[in-house]
Amino acid sequence: MRVWLACFVVLFALAEFFDWLQEFALPLPIYILGGAFLAVTSNYDKIVGTYIDDTVIEPSTEQPLLDVTNQSEIKN
Repeated sequence: MRVWLACFVVLFALAEFFDWLQEFALPLPIYILGGAFLAVTSNYDKIVGTYIDDTVIEPSTEQPLLDVTNQSEIKN
C-alpha cells in the first residue's frame, strides 16, 4: 500500500510540475542569449584552447623497445 501511495504522490507531483512548466514562458531575447551562451561554451576549446596550451611537451629519455621478431628478420 505504501508503494502505491508513493507512486501516486510522485506521479501527481510530476503531472502538476509539467502542467506548470507548459504555462511558463521566457521572452525571445532570453532564448537568443541562452543559445549564444551554449554555442560559446561548447566551442570554447576551439576558440581559446588551440592558442593557449598549458601542457609542456618534454623529450623522452627512454629508448623505444624493439620487437624481437623484427630484429631477427633484420639480421638475416
